[in-house]
Amino acid sequence: MASLRDQLGGLVYSTEHGKTCPTCREALDTCRCDEVGEQARLAALDGVVRIRRETSGRKGKGVTTVSGIPLPSDELKTLAKSLKKRCGTGGAVKEGIIEIQGDHRDTLRQELSALGYQVKLAGG
Repeated sequence: MASLRDQLGGLVYSTEHGKTCPTCREALDTCRCDEVGEQARLAALDGVVRIRRETSGRKGKGVTTVSGIPLPSDELKTLAKSLKKRCGTGGAVKEGIIEIQGDHRDTLRQELSALGYQVKLAGG
């Protein structure tokens, strides 16, 4: 049996690596969790871009969501910016889904079809 000194002799606190990732416990500058998550998100897509109108959780305000675009997050933000400019409204990118304020399903369908994506209107 190990002595009490050996049992309590583990590392308690260290500033050697700076801040660490809570998931993989690596230093933030060497952490690959975001890249692995992004690759998993892109692998799960089926190639169909879905456009739907949602109001749930937004106090009755409608937004148009665009999901299933097979682009990395940086290019997705650039595409969202051009779509927001085309619709003349605001919006955001959250977890790989583009949210455009208001009901712009037809405009977004035309724009994304022109860019070469297979588009499907989802929902009612």
